[in-house]
Amino acid sequence: MKYVSLFRQIPDYPKEGILFEDITTYWKDPEALAYSIKEIAKNFENKGITKVIGLEARGFVIAAPVAIALNAGFIPIRKPGKLPAEKISRSYDLEYGQSTLEMHKDAIEAGDKVLICDDILATGGTLSAAESMILELGGEIVGIAIVSELGFLKGRDKLNTKNIYALYQVQ
Repeated sequence: MKYVSLFRQIPDYPKEGILFEDITTYWKDPEALAYSIKEIAKNFENKGITKVIGLEARGFVIAAPVAIALNAGFIPIRKPGKLPAEKISRSYDLEYGQSTLEMHKDAIEAGDKVLICDDILATGGTLSAAESMILELGGEIVGIAIVSELGFLKGRDKLNTKNIYALYQVQ
């Protein structure tokens, strides 16, 4: 697994008992960052993707350059209070609490083919909330792309989208 040694794990973050998978050490390596973008884009090229969604905040790092590579638009899904126009929202459970995400109502149009990008798939709550909002607005989810999947948390099981591409899998 190319570059996986660049990840670091931080115990008891953001709360006791959580082993946090920190991807920032991976992204600071220019070759690893370029590799992740190229591999994700290559996996989803020629799929007719019109919008690439990035989930706040680390999903933005992957989604925007992947959108450029796929000649698609970039849409941010943000935490509450960050988007200025009319929006929809979803609350979801995390491994260590609960949170909410928001997206502009005009971000997705009926028939848009959407790729969702994020850094880590853990419990699946964040990605499931994104799926729900995209579908509500009439988008078709072509796939989900993540850099690392924490398979032991079984987050994939909570997702409706079955085309899930993970560069790395931690079992």
